[in-house]
Amino acid sequence: MHSGHAFGRLAFSAQGAVFTATGAGPADIQATVDSFRTALGALNANVAGSFGSGRREINWDGVPDGFSAPNSLPANFFNSNSPRGAVFSTSGSGFQVSSTAASGTPVKFGNIDASYTAQFQIFSAQRLFTATGSNIMQIDFFVPGTNTPASVSGFGAIFTDAETAGATKFTVFLGDGSNGGEFSVPVGASGGLSFLGLTDTNRYSRIIIQSGNAALGAGILDNPAGGVDLVVMDDFIYGEPQANGVPEPGSMLLTAAGAAMVFLARRYRRQ
Repeated sequence: MHSGHAFGRLAFSAQGAVFTATGAGPADIQATVDSFRTALGALNANVAGSFGSGRREINWDGVPDGFSAPNSLPANFFNSNSPRGAVFSTSGSGFQVSSTAASGTPVKFGNIDASYTAQFQIFSAQRLFTATGSNIMQIDFFVPGTNTPASVSGFGAIFTDAETAGATKFTVFLGDGSNGGEFSVPVGASGGLSFLGLTDTNRYSRIIIQSGNAALGAGILDNPAGGVDLVVMDDFIYGEPQANGVPEPGSMLLTAAGAAMVFLARRYRRQ
């Protein structure tokens, strides 16, 4: 168990683990987030192509003002403009990264509704992220900078102001396209931060994220007691995207060892 309101790593299957944490501020969830990072491996550069191991991250803070509020973020920005192998989609109108104080646009989506500036907080300064016109988005993974479908060894995200049980969650899809299950983000106090991270040796090719139970909009106010829980996102952290069917080095070693054992067994039987 970690300090504050953070919860430690919990095994959810023989193949992986789940990391959850909630807290009033970044310090309360930092240890769990760092443990998840360690589980995935070293941070890789934001370049095209795939590394053999490690992780990628999106913290939104390097997005230029031209692609930030009140402007939309291109759905393929993090596979094309900044190659990290993640492409977004939504049934809504698109995506938005919040502004910086220096831009002159109200921060934390205050451009959508003035109340949001005081409602949401950040984990890594100073931008946040949301789908627009919908509270549901999809992430598909590719070998960074290419159209080659890929999968990752784990995925985690930080949320702000998740207050309703079950309203913020991941649905994960494995490398073969099958549904890998649904996992709820832990809830916290109003204005707090929540983290959910998953690892799985079966790997994930797609993640569907539901953030709260309503989309941001002018005049739409956060009111969990009244059935409206507005939630936005901060950092995404995920394993290095690798082409589907390409095992990581550890898996390759295990496969080679298994093949060697089969060869030796056959040779023994022939003697």
